[in-house]
Amino acid sequence: MTSDNDRRRGLLARLRGRPVARSRGRRRLGAAVRLIAALTLAGGAYTVFAPGVQAQENPPLTGAAAEGKALFDVSCVTCHGRNAQGVEGRGPSLVGVGAASVEFQVGTGRMPMARQEAQAQRKPPVFTDEQVRQLAQYVQELGGGPQVPEGDLREGAHIATGGELFRINCSQCHAFGGGGGALSSGKFAPSLRPASDRQIYAAMLSGPQNMPVFGDNQITPEQKADIIAYIQETLKHDQDQGGFNLGRYGPSTEGLAIFLIGIVALVFASLWIAGKS
Repeated sequence: MTSDNDRRRGLLARLRGRPVARSRGRRRLGAAVRLIAALTLAGGAYTVFAPGVQAQENPPLTGAAAEGKALFDVSCVTCHGRNAQGVEGRGPSLVGVGAASVEFQVGTGRMPMARQEAQAQRKPPVFTDEQVRQLAQYVQELGGGPQVPEGDLREGAHIATGGELFRINCSQCHAFGGGGGALSSGKFAPSLRPASDRQIYAAMLSGPQNMPVFGDNQITPEQKADIIAYIQETLKHDQDQGGFNLGRYGPSTEGLAIFLIGIVALVFASLWIAGKS
C-alpha cells in the first residue's frame, strides 16, 4: 500500500514538473526567435539606408572647393595623392590640416616644392590669392581643421601686449627683430618681414616646419591680433633706437662686428703705440 502511494506521488510530481520544463523551453525558443527576427530587421534596415548614410558622409563640394579640387588634381596630386591622402616618400596626407596650412604653404610659395629639401623655402607663389583660397577650401571640406578668420586680423590690437607675447613665444627662433635664425638639421626660422597678416595667423594655427602650433587654447585670437600688430607696425619699420641694426640677426653679427672692428682697431692702436715708443 505504501509503495503504491509513493509511486502515485512520484508520478504526480513528475506530471506537475512537465509544464514547468515545457514553459521554460518555450520561453527560450521564443527569445531565440525574437533575437533572430531583430537581427534580420537590423540587417535589412542597414542594407536599405546604408547608401543614404554614405552619401551624407561625402557631401558634394561647394563651388570654391570644386575649383580647388581641379587645381589640386593638376598641381598637387602627384605628391599628395588622390583625395589628398598622401603618397609615401613624396608628400603627407592633407586630410585634417585645415585651410590655414594651405594658405601658409601655398600662399608663400613654399608649395609646390621644386625639390625635397630640409625645409621648404619661400618663393614667388605659383597660384593667385583666389586660387589659394580655392585650394584651401577644398582641403578644408575634405577633413576640416583650423581656418584663418575673415576680416581685419589686427582690429582692437594692443601693440605693447603683442611685444610682450612676441618676446615670450617667438623671439627664441625669429630673433627679437624678427629677422629669423638658424635651427638644427639645416632648418631655420624665416624672416617675418615679407609675411602678411593672414600668413602670420595661418602659421600660428598650423605650425609649419619646426614651429609649434599655437591654437586658440595656447594663444587666444585677441593675443594673436596683438602679436600681428606688433610685427607689422613695429618690427617692419626701421625704428632701431640703438643705432645700426646689423641686419637684426642678434649676437652672431654683433660678435663678428666686435671682432672685425674692435679687435682690429686694438691691434692697430697697439702697433701705433709701439711705434711711437
